[in-house]
Amino acid sequence: MDRKMANRKLIRLSQLKSRLAAENLEEIDWVTFGVIVKKITPQSANNGRTFSIWRLNDLRDLNQCVSLFLFGDVHKEHWKTDQGTV
Repeated sequence: MDRKMANRKLIRLSQLKSRLAAENLEEIDWVTFGVIVKKITPQSANNGRTFSIWRLNDLRDLNQCVSLFLFGDVHKEHWKTDQGTV
């Protein structure tokens, strides 16, 4: 993990909103980690394609979640991922 994180900045999911407002995160190499705390049953978009929505949390502040929308190949590959997965 130390090798993978070298020269990268960890930003907790619960801090993401405030950090986006204060910094230009496109200019730094950053990572975040999240736990799938809720999965919504796959849905169909207006174009007929299926997608998933996951709610992610860093387990620091359970009131601060990030919604992740999975489309296309990402949805096809990961929609069965279990709730609770990091």
